[in-house]
Amino acid sequence: MKIICIGRNYAAHAEELHHATGLAREGAEPIWFLKPDTALLRNNDPFYIPSFTEEVHYECELVVRICRVGRAISERFAHRYYEEVGLGIDFTARDLQRQAIAEGLPWERAKAFDHSAAVAPAFVPLAELGGDVQRLRFALEVNGQTRQRGDTAQMLFTVDRLIAAVSRYTTLRMGDLLFTGTPAGVGPVQPGDTLRATLEGRELLRFDIR
Repeated sequence: MKIICIGRNYAAHAEELHHATGLAREGAEPIWFLKPDTALLRNNDPFYIPSFTEEVHYECELVVRICRVGRAISERFAHRYYEEVGLGIDFTARDLQRQAIAEGLPWERAKAFDHSAAVAPAFVPLAELGGDVQRLRFALEVNGQTRQRGDTAQMLFTVDRLIAAVSRYTTLRMGDLLFTGTPAGVGPVQPGDTLRATLEGRELLRFDIR
């Protein structure tokens, strides 16, 4: 399975990191990158800050699980390729990412390290949430304080447009996970922190930082 991550899909987040948004104009394509399966952090297991970074940031995201095989998927048929959604945390070694961007290098060291993709233990059928993937709200708390609030209506690229764009280059398979981008409010984690994420009021993630 693949972990496909979308970058800069919420304008306010792109602005807080001082990046151009690359607005989803006609013909524009999203920024995306891959994480290996060893990046998965499951079952609300604790996240251990790795020794090679001084600044790990949380990025809470809606995660869409692909339910069938497809490539070169038309945007109007993309809704057929997912039935369940969940939440995830894209952990980012921000200091390494800044260095890579400054040097024009890929982001893998900053994004694809072991356990950098925390995923909720359970996914929720989209039908239970109203059926519209572009009308979902989620939030992340750190130590009981809300740090991020997301509304999928504010995505620059819709989920269906993301699926169409990514599947133009790589085949999507059952079980692939699509991290759809993070809203504003990202920040660092420290040992002792507790992260809690909710989707439409349902708690899907709660785990500790060590």
